[in-house]
Amino acid sequence: MSQESIVRFCRRSLAVAALAWLPAMVQAAPANMLIYIHPQEYKHPVKLWQYYADFWYEQGPLVESLAQEMLTQTFGETGMCGVVNEARALVWLQPRMYYNPHMTTYYGVVRASVYTSSGEPVATYLGEARKHGFLDVQPRKQVEEVYRMSMERLIENMQQDTGLQKLVSEGAISRDAGGACAIVPNLPPPKLIELDYLIKSVH
Repeated sequence: MSQESIVRFCRRSLAVAALAWLPAMVQAAPANMLIYIHPQEYKHPVKLWQYYADFWYEQGPLVESLAQEMLTQTFGETGMCGVVNEARALVWLQPRMYYNPHMTTYYGVVRASVYTSSGEPVATYLGEARKHGFLDVQPRKQVEEVYRMSMERLIENMQQDTGLQKLVSEGAISRDAGGACAIVPNLPPPKLIELDYLIKSVH
């Protein structure tokens, strides 16, 4: 092998190694917030019904993409538990969606319980929204829109808390903030059936 070939081979090897390390470097980047969504929201589909039409979907994937985009726009770098380890705060998101077939209305709720990177509770915030629509007309698009509206209300409420603003912008970055995510599974999981669901579905 010529010297020129050896040089090309070394350059190619270095490039491959750099690409291999890139995901690890991205994962190691610190965040202002880490988002946690209970695994149940990814494994157990939610059913919305309207007499002759049913719509099943998982809340986790829908809310995760919206939350990461919208929280990043407001509070800066936001990651997901299990992907990022360094952060200032942990946000446990609990989404809920109801559909009232009598009123043909979607009701969305997103609750955010915020903790410090060491797992100490800070505050809980709520965002709610509703939208008229038929369940058999682009239900996924309508559900996503209601979640987005709920997230907007939630973020508005979070922005009013100066203590939270200070935490996510000036709080110390914990190198083991990912460990704070470990406290969340010890908290009660979301209920499969809630009183709110029954009330909103029949009134």
